[in-house]
Amino acid sequence: MSVRDLIPWGRDTGNHVPNLLRDDDRDPFLSLHREVNRLFDDVFRGFGSGVPSFGSRGAFSAGWPNIEISDTDKEIKVTAEVPGLEEKDIEVLLNDGVLTLKGEKRSETEDKDRQFSERYYGRFERRIPLGTEVMEAQVEARFKNGVLTVTLPKTEKAQSQVKRIAIKS
Repeated sequence: MSVRDLIPWGRDTGNHVPNLLRDDDRDPFLSLHREVNRLFDDVFRGFGSGVPSFGSRGAFSAGWPNIEISDTDKEIKVTAEVPGLEEKDIEVLLNDGVLTLKGEKRSETEDKDRQFSERYYGRFERRIPLGTEVMEAQVEARFKNGVLTVTLPKTEKAQSQVKRIAIKS
């Protein structure tokens, strides 16, 4: 008995099911091989925030630093967690409606005796498109206990463009 005999759509049993699958989709070993390759690709690409991506341009994944954005009628507030950094290590830029957080975390010790580390070191850059007009002269950035908070007040025009839409049942 061959492996193809175990696959219901591969046998000729008289019921004529149209062949909608490619030949390699019918082979379970090729499907398994493809799935294992996909899993390895996912591991080496990184799963998102918090997991380093081995093939990326730095030690940080694309989601570092972790941010929180709140948008009210009057302002946008961006909070970023940057533990282990100081004010001098971070640069905050606002250009054409995009807030950019840049910085670098340096290692405090030599790598000679280090066997294993889950800590991140290196440069990072996070760009956040704001999508509304802000009063650039009144933008404020505060740093306390490893948390950076940037407050971006909206212009009068942006505040007046907010329109509430009633939800009907």
